[in-house]
Parts: sequence; structure tokens; C-alpha cells
Amino acid sequence: MPYMLDGRRLHVGRSFKTSDGATWTNQWAAVLSDEEKTAAGITWEDEPAQVDTLYWASAGNPNDLAKTKELLINQQKKHAGRALSNTDWYVTRKSEKDTAIPSNVATYRDAVRTACTAREGEINAASDMTALETLMKAPPLLENEEVNPAALTQWPEPLT
Repeated sequence: MPYMLDGRRLHVGRSFKTSDGATWTNQWAAVLSDEEKTAAGITWEDEPAQVDTLYWASAGNPNDLAKTKELLINQQKKHAGRALSNTDWYVTRKSEKDTAIPSNVATYRDAVRTACTAREGEINAASDMTALETLMKAPPLLENEEVNPAALTQWPEPLT
């Protein structure tokens, strides 16, 4: 939250020169009243609102929607790949030895793929950056511990 003068940011505790050549000591912020600061042309400006740079270049200026969706979908695929990697050995064993994959493992693997596909669809369905950010930041559960319908599809619980 800076003080500004003629488009320049003033730093409290530092001296500065005005455009007409006047020099102000490093005590200017402490010794000048608000009225004196205003009379000298010194104004206070609030900092711009902070934005999540994944979604926004600046406040009200969204990043490329298609590229952001692509990035988020790739994150979903990576998450699914990590979730499946713990049970990949069952698939390898099935291929090499024809040993059946336990039904709970097969069910889990299907659930991971289904969740990933659903999440990709939900991301792709976001009509604009605001909708996408809202979707991605929505908590999975509501305060009453019910599933939040505004959130992405939940990942299945990992196998124990």
C-alpha cells in the first residue's frame, strides 16, 4: 500500500525529490499530516488485488483458457498415473503369469480412470476463467461433510 507522487512510488523512511526539484527528507511520512501530503500531491493507493497467476495475468485479465485447461487436465492425468502406479504390478503379473487381478484392485483402477475422465470433462465444461477457478478451488466437502456438487469429482480412496 504505497504512497505515490507523480506516478512514482514513495518509500517511507527514504528521502525523495519532486519534479520541481524540491527535496524531502526521509522523515516526510512522519512529519507531514495527511492534509499536507495531499497538498504536496502525495496520494495513498491501495495495492492491486492479488490474483492466482495460474488463472489470471492480472485482475480482470485472464490467462489463455485453453492452455490453462490443458495444464489442469495434464495434472489430472499425472495424478491418475501416480494413483495407478501402486497397483501396476498386478497388471504386469496378469500379463506375465496370467494371475488374476484381485477384484478390489480392478475396481479401484476403474474408479481412478472414471474419476480422471469425469474431472477432465468438468474442466473442459468451464465456460470461462472465473468458472474454471471456482471449480478448481471448490472444497470437495461442504460443512456438513456432504459432497460439494460444485467441486470436481473426488478421487477414489487409495487402497490400503
